[in-house]
Amino acid sequence: MPLFRTSLFLCLLLAVCLLPGCENKKTTEVKNTPPAETLFSLLSPEKSNIQFSNTLTESAAGNVLTYQYFYNGGGVAVGDINNDGLQDIYFAGNMTPNRLYLNKGNMQFVDITQQAGVAGKEYAWKTGVTMADVNGDNLPDIYVCYSGNMPEESRVNQLFINQGADANGTPTFIDQAKAYGLADSAFSTHASFFDYDRDNDLDMFLLNHNPALFRNLDDIAFKEILKQTEPMMRVKLFRNENGHFTDVSDKAGLHGSALTYGLGAGIADINADGWPDIYVSNDYSAPDYLYINNGNGTFSNKLRSGIGHIPIYSMGNDIADINNDALPDIYTLDMLPEDNRRQKLLFSPDNYEHFNLFLRAGFHYQYMRNMLQVNNGNGTFSEVGQLAGISNTDWSWAPLFADYDNDGWKDLFVTNGFLRDFTNLDFIKYRSSYIQSINGQVGSQDIKNLLEKIPSSNVNNYIYKNNGNLTFANKGADWGFNIPSNSNGAAYADLDNDGDLDLITNNLNQPAFIYQNQSSKQLSHHYLQLQLAGSGQNTAGVGAKVFLYANGQQQYLEQMP
Repeated sequence: MPLFRTSLFLCLLLAVCLLPGCENKKTTEVKNTPPAETLFSLLSPEKSNIQFSNTLTESAAGNVLTYQYFYNGGGVAVGDINNDGLQDIYFAGNMTPNRLYLNKGNMQFVDITQQAGVAGKEYAWKTGVTMADVNGDNLPDIYVCYSGNMPEESRVNQLFINQGADANGTPTFIDQAKAYGLADSAFSTHASFFDYDRDNDLDMFLLNHNPALFRNLDDIAFKEILKQTEPMMRVKLFRNENGHFTDVSDKAGLHGSALTYGLGAGIADINADGWPDIYVSNDYSAPDYLYINNGNGTFSNKLRSGIGHIPIYSMGNDIADINNDALPDIYTLDMLPEDNRRQKLLFSPDNYEHFNLFLRAGFHYQYMRNMLQVNNGNGTFSEVGQLAGISNTDWSWAPLFADYDNDGWKDLFVTNGFLRDFTNLDFIKYRSSYIQSINGQVGSQDIKNLLEKIPSSNVNNYIYKNNGNLTFANKGADWGFNIPSNSNGAAYADLDNDGDLDLITNNLNQPAFIYQNQSSKQLSHHYLQLQLAGSGQNTAGVGAKVFLYANGQQQYLEQMP
């Protein structure tokens, strides 16, 4: 991205898997009028009682000009924290308190943040959030990541261990990150819990990022940066050793330099050898990582040998079997707008010298658009994003593959939007002239003046129906996604236990979206509901694989964060 995507960010813990389809100041807004009856219904805050809004307050010290990831937003985590069979929701607020909502049924929620003790730290920048049963007691815990232009003590991540219900029946939590060895103070985007060494407990992968952008790089500078390890910015792997986590990043062979801008992490058994692998999306010129698990505690980056080209500003990613061949495919987001006007209005990289510089540095072929990498089953991938019709979704954050209409094919939801068009070419020209006019002496009032000149463009989120032939159809209007927003973190879950997947998004300066899926009422499709359980302390069966066969067709799901 030419400047966070938190990436965000997002986490989904589902103890229940659904396998459907067994048959039978200037603001521009683009708004489509939906049909009378849509597949999803947006619930009002009054209906759901979810009043959360990730509200940002811009100032001369805190803004996108001083912190590149200011508009990347916060994450969403979903899990059944009190084991009542209903999925609960946790939102991260960058500058506002986090919020935990207990699901009471019938799409009604109660804010229990204060009683539960999970609001997060004050005067700190919260990013990604994750739910996972870290200590194997059958109660989901919560991990909160921190970043931003903050001192190191404000960036210490938190691990809220679920204590069970109090006398009033409300789940409570205690921050025990230090005791577990997970009080990391890097610039963190998101964490994923999974069993990389298959010893029946959950380890943790921590996605971090550099808060600043390298400028005026050349061949010599690249070599020097890549030689040095930067613990506050590098990606990290923590091994669970009897309830205490140890940093094994170097032993595992993970990249350690400051030239890293991690905005997305996907976990899956990509090469189908039984060991979970990691795909990391990196912003800017830093290439993505395709870490293949060697089964001996180490990983090998197979990006260059397996993938022909990647996005240059990689945002979030998701890994799922989109063509029902039981092989995980990889989808990574970028920032290319759908319409010609915004493509011409916003900055895009086209510097041939920079392109070759990155190749000489050992990076990869990178282009600005979303990319769908279809797994060929032999360690290589074929990129078909443009053919599939999902290459241009503007400034996008969280992709979620799931079967939203229960027809047996995984559809795609993408959150979208950047609060201000920081890469607007007219603004870039204006900023240059303005700074020259004040001889480069930029003060607080100048920052405020520049912020006021950055245009805003609220845009719609995207949702696509999988056509079953490697193409997708944009169903935004037909399925009810017609409200412009700046949405970042997202999650799906069957919030009302009716057999279809509902959607939750974390929005900037706007109430969170809770979309209720009406598939079970409108469509005559079937679904299968499974309760997965693992061995040892992996209580939710993270890493489990489910295969379904019906009428000569197959479906494949992997229980991964």
